[in-house]
Amino acid sequence: MFKALADEGINIKMISTSEIKISVVLDEKYLELAVRVLHRTFGLDQQI
Repeated sequence: MFKALADEGINIKMISTSEIKISVVLDEKYLELAVRVLHRTFGLDQQI
């Protein structure tokens, strides 16, 4: 996750973790790009 966002030049401002999730805060202007990058990275953009 962190590498995928960094590779796209998306700066993470804050990270919060727990045993079951990771949350990040980033600039709103990168929101859509970040979602697309992470979907692609984790294969969530593929149709079944």
